[in-house]
Amino acid sequence: MSDEQGNTRPEHATGHTVIAGYLRTLDSSPGVYRMLDAQNRVLYVGKARNLKARVSSYARPTGHSARIARMINETTSMMFLTTRTETEALLLEQNLIKQLKPRYNVLLRDDKSFPNILVTDHPFPMIKKHRGAKKEKGRYYGPFASAGAVNRALAQLTRVFLLRNCSDAMFESRTRPCLQYQIKRCTAPCVGKISEAEYARSVRDAERYLSGRSTEIQENLAAEMQAASDAMEFERAAALRDRIKALTQVQTSQGINPRSTSEADVIALHLEGGQACVQVFFVRAGQNWGNRDFYPRVGSSEIEAAEVLEAFIGQFYDNKEPPKQLLLSHPLENADLMAQALSDKAGRKVALLVPQRGEKAELVSNAARNARESLARKMAETATQGRLLKGLADAFGLDATPNRIEVYDNSHIQGTHAVGAMIVAGPDGLMKNQYRKFNIRGDDLTPGDDFGMMKEVLTRRFKRLIKEDPDRSEGHWPDLLLIDGGAGQVSAVKAIMDEMGVADIPMVGVAKGVDRDAGKEEFHRPGARPFALRHNDPVLYFIQRLRDEAHRFAIGTHRAKRSKAVGATPLDDVPGVGATRKRALLAHFGSAKAVSRAALADLKAVEGISDSLAEKIHDFFHDAR
Repeated sequence: MSDEQGNTRPEHATGHTVIAGYLRTLDSSPGVYRMLDAQNRVLYVGKARNLKARVSSYARPTGHSARIARMINETTSMMFLTTRTETEALLLEQNLIKQLKPRYNVLLRDDKSFPNILVTDHPFPMIKKHRGAKKEKGRYYGPFASAGAVNRALAQLTRVFLLRNCSDAMFESRTRPCLQYQIKRCTAPCVGKISEAEYARSVRDAERYLSGRSTEIQENLAAEMQAASDAMEFERAAALRDRIKALTQVQTSQGINPRSTSEADVIALHLEGGQACVQVFFVRAGQNWGNRDFYPRVGSSEIEAAEVLEAFIGQFYDNKEPPKQLLLSHPLENADLMAQALSDKAGRKVALLVPQRGEKAELVSNAARNARESLARKMAETATQGRLLKGLADAFGLDATPNRIEVYDNSHIQGTHAVGAMIVAGPDGLMKNQYRKFNIRGDDLTPGDDFGMMKEVLTRRFKRLIKEDPDRSEGHWPDLLLIDGGAGQVSAVKAIMDEMGVADIPMVGVAKGVDRDAGKEEFHRPGARPFALRHNDPVLYFIQRLRDEAHRFAIGTHRAKRSKAVGATPLDDVPGVGATRKRALLAHFGSAKAVSRAALADLKAVEGISDSLAEKIHDFFHDAR
């Protein structure tokens, strides 16, 4: 890549004049360009096979859509980055869009990773859900559209193949079968109810099923059932019959199972009224592994489907491995370029198809129908949400309808494992990717000091906002704060906000009222008398849902922190002792306390503990004393 170039618009120049001024410095190289406004905020990021030709198209004063004309008019400067190839320009463009979130680009707002099923590397493998980087040893199958889709698949697989789902630590510590064995969901390998060879055969069957070879499994199970029946082993025959029945139910519940498409993502777009929905179906091993809808920001009703779909695909596969085929509802403008970029990323050929007939066309048609129906529901929900936000503004006397509401809550047990939680809501409903949790760090806090906890949370939150977005231009500043509490909490929060110089943000305390009963909430504002809303007011229900969601998120965060603390041992702090060595030490000595008291010779006798590590462990505990 070459060096980046930039310039500033001469005073009083128009957008066209600015853009035309760059033409003499550009050549026909491929690359990426950025258009910036007077505050140096990025308006748009684009790629070009020929930078000079693309920029010259913007320099023309006429012939643009209203959206592009607005963007050109706001442009005061541009930046350029040349690349070696067009494919490199495409990848760089999508990375910059995700990083900078320009106003005039199509932006994929929900970009979480997708879960997989992991069969662990173990003599008696565990089958479990996995999300994130594939660092753990084992074999991965996926992706699945959601955690719910994985959980359903895991429940079905344990019914059919009777594989364990307990952790390795629990597996190694069992002395008798657990409930899973009693309800015929596991073969209890932990206590030797099944041999390693027989369990391995069940694992192979499960992996064959996850690879799309379920017919072969059914035939084998049917043969085993017949053999058991012939040998008059009727209990075993009945168990095999139940497994065949469960496998049939799994296949039926998956809905559309393509016959000729073994691996593909089916991607369909529906545009309406300046909003977009993209529906993605995951087909792996000839099975439907769920679907997910996305609502990318398009910003204009004039935008073309090809542009939206290309931007979505580029951003969606930025951190995901693409399948062998993408079945699309609309053709892309640069389909050859996108196919090359995805193929380079996957290290194998990736084909982009817009099928017109046959099974693949039916799959796309089904996804398109889902996209259309999902967008209709979303638009109806957005209209309702807009009315609720307007009603909220009227009820609390706000100057404008809020676009971002932040709700705060704390959770602790007598001050221990204290956490703060923040949830966010806006015109599109709950914005879960904006939720934040705060581990309360204050060492000088009195246990149970809710005011002190709230002060720490808000101070940390707004110090960061002041540092990262001082001019409030990024849309991360709240228009309204909802606090779980009454007049005392509101007064404390106001003092905190005044101290930080952000006293202009409206705040409301939500107190449960005299009877602490839902429906009798009182609302407190600084310098005003408390008031209540009528019992059947939709705005009241809306506020209750926000408060309950904040409480749910805070409680969940607190429980996770508490559970982690419960499972912690002094061994966690010993350098060089990871999960495997920790299990070996606990299995040998029985407890962390016994490890801390063990002699050096006894530590060296533990399998997997080297002499040098044994000395480190011994020194760690004895130096501590």
